[in-house]
Amino acid sequence: MKFTETHPAPNGELALQIIAMPKDTNAEGDIYAGWLVSQMDIAAATTAARISKGRTATVAIQGMEFLSPVRVGSQVKCYSRLLDIGRSSMKIQMEVWTQDPLENQPRKVTEATFVFVAIDENGCIRKVPARD
Repeated sequence: MKFTETHPAPNGELALQIIAMPKDTNAEGDIYAGWLVSQMDIAAATTAARISKGRTATVAIQGMEFLSPVRVGSQVKCYSRLLDIGRSSMKIQMEVWTQDPLENQPRKVTEATFVFVAIDENGCIRKVPARD
């Protein structure tokens, strides 16, 4: 997490922004963890596809811990940052921040490292192209 003069701020690029809707929540109005993991995976996958210039597959999610609940109606933002590229794999750090409709301050909800592997049209592992 990086800090501005007075407030913490997300690391990485905005990869996905969505509003948590009632269908995504439990009876108390908090979003399901599985829904949030799904959004993180979508955001990380778009980053991995851009880096690898093609199809990828999620192979691992490392170190996820939920810091606070997300209420229905909150704006959910997923930020991605490339940590490492191997021959065929990529490690992408994901951070999720929310903006509750009743609060002014954004809040960090969770983070995790997603590991992707580049795959070809047959589903076989392929090399990640050199970065520009």
